[in-house]
Amino acid sequence: MADQIPLYPVRSAAAVANRKRAAYYSAAGPGPGAERPSRYQLEDESAHLDEMPLMMSEEGFENDESDYHTLPRARVTRRRRGLEWFVCGGWKFLCTSCCDWLINICQRKRELKARTVWLGYPEKCEEKHPRNSIKNQKYNVFTFIPGVLYEQFKFFLNLYFLVVSCSQFVPALKIGYLYTYWAPLGFVLAVTIMREAIDEFRRFQRDKEVNSQLYSKLTVRGKVQVKSSDIQVGDLIIVEKNQRIPSDMVFLRTSEKAGSCFIRTDQLDGETDWKLKVAVSCTQRLPALGDLFSISAYVYAQKPQLDIHSFEGTFTREDCDPPIHESLSIENTLWASTIVASGTVIGVVIYTGKETRSVMNTSNPKNKVGLLDLELNQLTKALFVALVALSVVMVTLQGFVGSWYRNLFRFLLLFSYIIPISLRVNLDMGKAAYGWMIMKDESIPGTVVRTSTIPEELGRLVYLLTDKTGTLTQNEMVFKRLHLGTVSYGADTMDEIQSHLRNPYSQMQSQASGNATGSTPPRKAQSSAPKVRKSVSSRVHEAVKAIALCHNVTPVYEPRAGVIAEAEYAEADQDFSDGNRTYQAASPDEVALVQWTESVGLTLVRRDLASVQLRTPSGQILTYCILQMFPFTSESKRMGVIVRDESTAEITFYMKGADVAMSSIVQYNDWLEEECGNMAREGLRTLVVAKRALTEEQYQDFESRYSQAKLSIHDRALKVAAVVESLEREMELLCLTGVEDQLQADVRPTLEMLRNAGIKIWMLTGDKLETATCIAKSSHLVSRAQDIHVFRPVTSRGEAHLELNAFRRKHDCALVISGDSLEVCLKYYEHELVELACQCPAVVCCRCSPTQKAHIVKLLQQHAGRRTCAIGDGGNDVSMIQAADCGIGIEGKEGRQASLAADFSITQFKHIGRLLMVHGRSSYKRSAALGQFVMHRGLIISTMQAVFSSVFYFASVPLYQGFLMVGYATLYTMFPVFSLVLDQDVKPDMAMLYPELYKDLTKGRSLSFKTFLVWVLISIYQGGILMYGALLLFESEFVHVVAISFTALILTELLMVALTVRTWHWLMAVAEVLSLGCYVASLAFLNEYFDVAFITTVTFVWKVSAITVVSCLPLYVLKYLKRKLSPPSYSKLTS
Repeated sequence: MADQIPLYPVRSAAAVANRKRAAYYSAAGPGPGAERPSRYQLEDESAHLDEMPLMMSEEGFENDESDYHTLPRARVTRRRRGLEWFVCGGWKFLCTSCCDWLINICQRKRELKARTVWLGYPEKCEEKHPRNSIKNQKYNVFTFIPGVLYEQFKFFLNLYFLVVSCSQFVPALKIGYLYTYWAPLGFVLAVTIMREAIDEFRRFQRDKEVNSQLYSKLTVRGKVQVKSSDIQVGDLIIVEKNQRIPSDMVFLRTSEKAGSCFIRTDQLDGETDWKLKVAVSCTQRLPALGDLFSISAYVYAQKPQLDIHSFEGTFTREDCDPPIHESLSIENTLWASTIVASGTVIGVVIYTGKETRSVMNTSNPKNKVGLLDLELNQLTKALFVALVALSVVMVTLQGFVGSWYRNLFRFLLLFSYIIPISLRVNLDMGKAAYGWMIMKDESIPGTVVRTSTIPEELGRLVYLLTDKTGTLTQNEMVFKRLHLGTVSYGADTMDEIQSHLRNPYSQMQSQASGNATGSTPPRKAQSSAPKVRKSVSSRVHEAVKAIALCHNVTPVYEPRAGVIAEAEYAEADQDFSDGNRTYQAASPDEVALVQWTESVGLTLVRRDLASVQLRTPSGQILTYCILQMFPFTSESKRMGVIVRDESTAEITFYMKGADVAMSSIVQYNDWLEEECGNMAREGLRTLVVAKRALTEEQYQDFESRYSQAKLSIHDRALKVAAVVESLEREMELLCLTGVEDQLQADVRPTLEMLRNAGIKIWMLTGDKLETATCIAKSSHLVSRAQDIHVFRPVTSRGEAHLELNAFRRKHDCALVISGDSLEVCLKYYEHELVELACQCPAVVCCRCSPTQKAHIVKLLQQHAGRRTCAIGDGGNDVSMIQAADCGIGIEGKEGRQASLAADFSITQFKHIGRLLMVHGRSSYKRSAALGQFVMHRGLIISTMQAVFSSVFYFASVPLYQGFLMVGYATLYTMFPVFSLVLDQDVKPDMAMLYPELYKDLTKGRSLSFKTFLVWVLISIYQGGILMYGALLLFESEFVHVVAISFTALILTELLMVALTVRTWHWLMAVAEVLSLGCYVASLAFLNEYFDVAFITTVTFVWKVSAITVVSCLPLYVLKYLKRKLSPPSYSKLTS
């Protein structure tokens, strides 16, 4: 019977694919595609639209003119052929394809299949299932060293140094001591390997701790202890309260009398609310635990899949006549990584290890690389080209004599300091310092840096994509409005509702006490006759009762102090007072509604799977039997419940949901749409509440069809939905509720600051259009004076075409678009839509799914080519946060999932202002200065080497050898250069006060080819002066040239650091003095390189001073003139 339930036709993905294919073949022209046009017929006007320009008048559609100049929709690039293709990235493609093929051969993935699991008999499993062990490690013992080395040497910089260092083993190419090349490279690699080893060991320990947790396993011989990693499919596992569920299970039994339990799912879906789970009734009814082995039963489970919110299966008991079949859904499952919150549960394991929902939903986040690192990598390549060019020039000037290629290689090695190996070390240490500064900032307490490699990204952001609920708002709901069509109640008139409620319940009580048989009260007759106009009092009563019954909220009472928390304690030991009650539900809206019904006098006191108990204002307890429950889903956007009143045996179907879903279900009315719009403009979240009275016959017919649909294996969800829809007709509209979600602290000034900083803000939310628009206005995301263009719902290509043209004519207005319309536009006009949206001051996308949020982020990265930042607080924001260049998570009401997946974690939205304006800005400016200074340090010594070689007949002889080179890059200059990470151009308060300073950074002027060339020219000038000066002033011995030039070089570097610094810090001064002290002290020990008798003379001192002054003084003069004639923007604020 279940298979005969009519299914509504669903537009399949295949139809869409066929349409695309048809467009392709129609454009293919003669050839193999032209042979089969009849097979792919077009459904709509797609063929015409492909050839129409987007910007055209509506008349064009009406006249269907075909003489437009064709404008192809996709910008197809000319396909490169042969050698050109191979050079322009083809080799990369070939290598990747080969590697992927080899990997696929090595680890063929097993096909996932549905399974039959016998209770307590793992050996009956037909197939082998994965081990139930958690493995978060990146490497194993064999792959650790190769893996880490590959990660390091895939960077051009490190690979280059490896080649240079290895060349020193060849005697003909050796130009210095081995340690001068291998010591810096070894240090970098040792630090990296140590860091990776520590991280890997920590991951190993965490995995071991989880895998070795002990659980009770039920066997024929009784309970045995088993490790989490040894659990198999088919095992019966007992999980105690507050214990982690080790694998995906079907819930068989619980110690709770109600046959249900609560679980906490915050580690799985990011939601902090408890979820109610229901035991299989057949096994829950068994007298004792051991009886699970006396029955012959199995579970049929669908194949493992990603969706954590759905499950289809059946439970079958074979040893009784007839066999018992029971359908299983998501409420009968216990997923791994959730926590049991009440009672003890027993379940049968259906999925283990890699096949569990939690592991399947764990995606490996992409390795984020900052824009600054990519820019520096480009500059490194430019330096490499310069290095090769310089070496070729040297060999050419030599006249290609003898074995010139050997000389070329020696020159390449001599000038190898052009590319400094210390660049990577300095930048990594700088990033660690910025992360430490962010976490120690008392103005933004609780901020955590989880990805330490991209702090500079915070200073380059152009687009901020934010969630709404819990990010801009507090996710704290307050009931504000009840509308009955003719009368509306607000916060100041709730006392009237209380008086309306007292009357019917006091009448009920007096009648019940006066009439022992408990005949139906007169108001019931009134409610069943829709022709009679009801009084306001009875309508209020009906509405409040519907709100109090139609929900998934459960009141939870904490046990009294001193009472052992056993499932079997007497009810007298539990405290049922109002003060001890808390409400648990899957949504804060639900809790707000139930708390409001309590405040007006109708209190929810008890709830289990079968019944609900309400307490009236007079203290009477009303009991309702729950016959069916239809939970809320994002597709249906509504939830319902069928209840039977125990006192009157009346059956009522209550339903509540979003206005878009409910407007077609309720009876005709003229006020619902208008009032929904009014409430949404006030920023309230609206819910429509309706009911339908059912006779016993109607309900029995429905129940038989519903049970059949739930047991079907194929298209179960569609069949169940079809049966439920048969009830959802002509329902009586009871009321409209409005709940307010309050804004986070200081959201308005923060958004204002970000807008002034040149950051465009997009709000991506799953909420409805009206609420999203209203929050956008109230938070000043869209300013009061700004126009808002609401993108009309579009379903076809033609509609999208016209709507985009209408939007194009608007100027400087915010865009509001729904997820469905967005999907249609992106399908046909992706480039045009993104181009138009990027010009808007603000964009609001409502009704967005988590995957759509991530898709929008990727689109912005592709089309705009600017840096994006995503900020959110729930599990549904994780994909967006991981896709963005910089992800920020807020620890909010929806759990910690977003903050754990993010690169930076903050506690409040307002902290993002300081994080970007102060820390992001200074991190970028400091790293840019540090990177360029380290390059300058290498360039200056290479210039000196070039001058030295050219003077001495282009000999490939090193100027400085051994310890001098190592000391130059480390002991003598490292501390002053690294102290640039403490530099700041303006004080933090000033950066917060003038967010316009941030706007300059997005242009990337602090580190560009222009600034880089300035540093190159400075290096050539200073290197030339130092070397020629030393050669001019040296007297009798060559060793004096080394002494004079090297000392002048060290002094020049220290003075250049002082020139670069904008605000002095006491540590900078200490670093300068300390470095100079180290150099002077080391002169006594370096007899090999220096003539001690010479360096203690006055001649040495004045010569060194003269050269240093000539190399540095002009730069100080130029800096002074630049500050006077063309001061930077920040100096105008500080002066």
